[in-house]
Amino acid sequence: MKTINDYNFENKKALIRVDFNVPQDENLNVTDDTRIRAAKPTIDKILQQGGAVILMSHLGRPKGEFNDKYSLKHIASSVSEILGLEVIVANDVIGDDAKQKVNNLKPGQVLLLENVRFHAEEEKGDKDFAKALAAFGDIYVNDAFGTAHRAHASTAVIAEFFPENKCFGLLMEQELTAINKVLADGEKPVTAILGGAKVSSKITIINNILPVIDNLIIGGGMTYTFVKAKGGKIGNSLVEDDKLELAKEILIECEKHNVKVYLPIDNVIADNFSNDANREVTNVGEIPDGWMGMDVADETIKQNAEVIKNSKTILWNGPLGVFEMSNFAKGTVTLGDAIAEATKNGAFSLVGGGDSVAFVKQFGYDDKVSYVSTGGGAMLESLEGKELPGVAAILN
Repeated sequence: MKTINDYNFENKKALIRVDFNVPQDENLNVTDDTRIRAAKPTIDKILQQGGAVILMSHLGRPKGEFNDKYSLKHIASSVSEILGLEVIVANDVIGDDAKQKVNNLKPGQVLLLENVRFHAEEEKGDKDFAKALAAFGDIYVNDAFGTAHRAHASTAVIAEFFPENKCFGLLMEQELTAINKVLADGEKPVTAILGGAKVSSKITIINNILPVIDNLIIGGGMTYTFVKAKGGKIGNSLVEDDKLELAKEILIECEKHNVKVYLPIDNVIADNFSNDANREVTNVGEIPDGWMGMDVADETIKQNAEVIKNSKTILWNGPLGVFEMSNFAKGTVTLGDAIAEATKNGAFSLVGGGDSVAFVKQFGYDDKVSYVSTGGGAMLESLEGKELPGVAAILN
């Protein structure tokens, strides 16, 4: 795996694909700069070696045409502040302004090109567009894990024009190493915690990780598809009725692979999908009509904590309850505590996938686990065993 550590960037222009697709408020101010901060080590290292940096990113979904709302000029001040230097901003991507600013770029300077998705050719993976971008740099660096699952011009196709001078940035290296630590090099016992709403969205992940895991903790809304498949009463809980047979098949496959499955024992139920709803605790397969499962309860919390305490490698994707509502957050919070404790005691823990990442940030667990992935879709496709175009383009 070639990274920026394999190159000397002195007097070179590094063309870096970053993922600055960051959330903004109604005044277009950046509300979460995690992705910008994640790219900083790569940028800093190249600048320290005497290189110049040209940044490419997308923002939002402008559908192939200019839209001021998605202009990267609105995030430039945040990028400047995080990097500690004045970032030069181009008014276009491959037009005259960009060309002139690239030509004038000196070692130690950073240029931010306009949103690559203002060109429809970006998402089409257009070769000519990729070639025009490639002309700007001496070395291509992909540090955008969040878009590595897209075969776009700036994330994959562009690498063809740098047969000898292409590599991963430090963030991409970290992401790939973390995933590999779970899927290939995980110290046993390996425990996967899968939550979230639907079995259907996790089936390929489950199938791919079964050969390498020892324990599978199931939580969230998809619990009730498994519980119903096993003959339990789930009241008005979330369920995929067309996936009951699939749930049974998953349990059989787990048995074949000697993977221990931990479904919730008990749960907190509510008579309404609301934080103010009436609440009760029942066994997981004994939910009365008109009530729905919203979180796991104490026996399940104990069971999960015990499994996690004895794990050496932990993968967490998806919450165990409706943590956005304070009355149904306990199961996910105590899970976070257990993972934090195991990590402190030497376990490797990887958190990935939108909702669990949102949770660890919101509740302050991001520095208590080993690694929090910056790429939702890319992380999930990696766990599914799919080859990511942005990764393959550098490796091949």
